[in-house]
Amino acid sequence: MPTATSAASKAKTQAKLAVVTPPRAASDPKTSDQRTVQRPLSPFMFPTWYRFQITSALSILHRITGIGLALGSIVLAWWLIAVAAGGELFAATHAFIVSPIGLLLLFCWSIAFFYHLCNGVRHLAWDAGHGFELRTAARSGYAVVAATVLLTVLAWLYVFLA
Repeated sequence: MPTATSAASKAKTQAKLAVVTPPRAASDPKTSDQRTVQRPLSPFMFPTWYRFQITSALSILHRITGIGLALGSIVLAWWLIAVAAGGELFAATHAFIVSPIGLLLLFCWSIAFFYHLCNGVRHLAWDAGHGFELRTAARSGYAVVAATVLLTVLAWLYVFLA
C-alpha cells in the first residue's frame, strides 16, 4: 500500500519532468502506440541530469564576478568621495577598509577583478574564432583559473611586502 509520503515524492518527481510524445506520421501503423520520453525541464539540475563542465561553471562565475565588481565599484566610489571630503569621513572609511572585513572584501574584489579580466581575454580569443574545440575550451578555462590565482597572489604579495 503506497504511503502519502511516497505519493508526494512521486508527484514531485513527475512535476520536474516533461512528458514528450514523439510525433508520428499519419501513415505510421503504430499510431495507437503511445510511447513517451521523460526529459528534464531545466538545465539547472547539474547533479542529477548533467555532467559537470568547467566551461559552464566558469560562465556562471563570470556573471557572479561581474556583479561583485559592480558592488565593489560602489565601495571604490565611496572611498574616492571620502578621500575628497577628508577628515572624519575619510578616517571612518579607512578604518573600515583596513579592518579584517574590509580586507576580506578587498581580497574577494581582487579575485573577481583578475578572474573577470582573464576570462574577458579568453572571450576575446573566442570572438576572434580561436579555442572552440572542447579540449581547448576546457584547457583555457583551467588556464584562466590558474592565472587568476597567480595574479591575485602577486598583487597581495606586493601590497603586504611593499
